[in-house]
Amino acid sequence: MIANGRERGYLSADMAKSISQLTCKETGNVFLKSAVIRAGKKRLAVISQLASVVRQVATAAGFDLSGIAPATDSPELQAFPEWVAAGHAGEMKYLEARDDAGELKRSSLARVAPWARSVIVCAINYNTDHPYSTQVSDPERGWISRYAWSREDYHDSVLRRLKRVEEEIHRAVDEEVTTRSYVDTGPIVERVFARYAGVGWIGKNTCLINQKKGSWLFLGVILTSLELQADVPAPDRCGTCTRCIDACPTEAIIAPYQLDSNKCISYLTIEKRGAIPEDIREGLGRHVYGCDICQDVCPWNSKAPATVADEFQPRPGLVNPALAWLAEMKAEEFRDVFRRSPIRRTKLTGLRRNATLAMGNSGNAEFLPLLEKLSADEDPVVAEAGRWSRTQLTRLQPAISATSKP
Repeated sequence: MIANGRERGYLSADMAKSISQLTCKETGNVFLKSAVIRAGKKRLAVISQLASVVRQVATAAGFDLSGIAPATDSPELQAFPEWVAAGHAGEMKYLEARDDAGELKRSSLARVAPWARSVIVCAINYNTDHPYSTQVSDPERGWISRYAWSREDYHDSVLRRLKRVEEEIHRAVDEEVTTRSYVDTGPIVERVFARYAGVGWIGKNTCLINQKKGSWLFLGVILTSLELQADVPAPDRCGTCTRCIDACPTEAIIAPYQLDSNKCISYLTIEKRGAIPEDIREGLGRHVYGCDICQDVCPWNSKAPATVADEFQPRPGLVNPALAWLAEMKAEEFRDVFRRSPIRRTKLTGLRRNATLAMGNSGNAEFLPLLEKLSADEDPVVAEAGRWSRTQLTRLQPAISATSKP
């Protein structure tokens, strides 16, 4: 338990400055000036002690990394309005949430939490000991993004740990403290604050990368009214590497550190409703939910450790799932298989649409009878995808036959 503010001489910066000015300009009292200096040192010691407590609690809660960032604006946040104005957010209207003055909430933390003084960022590794998407090629199977394999929705598992940290903060500080936890649910760009908290740097693929853990990280943040000692921002270690940019099959990384969601496979297979634009369908390959390519090829993930958290281990059938199974899935099975799973976000229509398009890109002629059936599906989105895939697969057959000849 840390003593309350009065007992520990925890003076605010403004209060210390005011007393110091009074000492120098009006009283000349060297004893009072010395007291102010001692109080300032105590304050810094308390801030440092609190920051240490936060890190210890985060580790005890099961997080692999943690850090503290100041609750201030940054160049990355200031560039957010330009990114939205360029249309790069696609149909994700929640990213365009605005305050009463019409300003984008995510472009400044002060617009949503003016009381916040620090941002505690916690990260946990979700990587499992399974092949990367770039290492598999079974034409009968698709790809679900690594993060979505888990037995529990990461929102729940990460938030549960954050709440433990939050509770310990309130126990450690004997004064009124405001805190608020978010896991992909608040108007805050977590990875920007993660960078300034020293957890990692933002790579050219726009993912957060840690030098030791790689980029397979779930992030959670706690906003707090406490003024905590901030960590040193993580340096950018991407260097001249462009593997993520070169590997993206839809050219979604339009420039280093810039992503156009409209071209991103993750956005198209998760967030996009209705039909996916035809000119980009072939680039989807056999992805049915999300995409890991830009992370799979990242050198910092070549030796990324596997998680020890049990809830992030894959559910049965989700690593390289059978495309036919997903394309023909019924509503009841969808609810049962993906209960407490982030995959529910794409909805049954989206998942079946994606699996149907993946069959069209598979080159596997054995899917043609099923695609014929899907072309008349009662779901118009799936039916349209079935007709396109049937045509696509038929078109690919001569080329496949030619390359398979001795």
